[in-house]
Amino acid sequence: MKKKQHHIALIILAAGASIRMGKPKQLLPWKNTTLLGHAIQTAKSSNAIKVVVVLGAHADLIKLNVKEEVVFVENTSWQSGLGTSVTVGTEWLLQADIEFQGILIMLADQPLIDPEYLNKLIAISEQNPDKIIASAYKKRSGVPAIFPKTYADALLKLNEDFGAKHLLEQEQRNVITVPAAHRIVDIDTQNDYEQLKTRNEIEN
Repeated sequence: MKKKQHHIALIILAAGASIRMGKPKQLLPWKNTTLLGHAIQTAKSSNAIKVVVVLGAHADLIKLNVKEEVVFVENTSWQSGLGTSVTVGTEWLLQADIEFQGILIMLADQPLIDPEYLNKLIAISEQNPDKIIASAYKKRSGVPAIFPKTYADALLKLNEDFGAKHLLEQEQRNVITVPAAHRIVDIDTQNDYEQLKTRNEIEN
């Protein structure tokens, strides 16, 4: 009997207002595109079967300036926090005519995440289809993370600014963590951005 293919759909969270940055960080230049454009390129270069971007603040401006082809869905409740964006993305995937076994959630502002790392998470998910596969931070687990489709109902109930954080905490016995090494760097301020961009240019 042929083994069923392990399909993973991917949601990029990009709905935030970038208050600490003072401008939409989704549109900051990165390599040959923008931060969000780079995240889309990374996601589409992975083994995920579908990529969905959840927008909120500055949605029209971002759509106008992001050249990569992708499905955009809008979270009109983005001010209520990350959890609402996870919910909006999950709702869209469940309503679409897509067969998938898990949902990979990633952020638009972690540009050191690469397709190889996402594929590593997907491969581990294929070997452990009932487990949550999450990235190992210093003292916790976080995104990028893959949630089996059986967690869809729980993802639909998220409504706090912790995103999937408290779900990972609740389900920690069912979480496999994967070391992300240097890749987990968030960009929250202009200084964060300048430092990471300079470092990336030096190293590449």
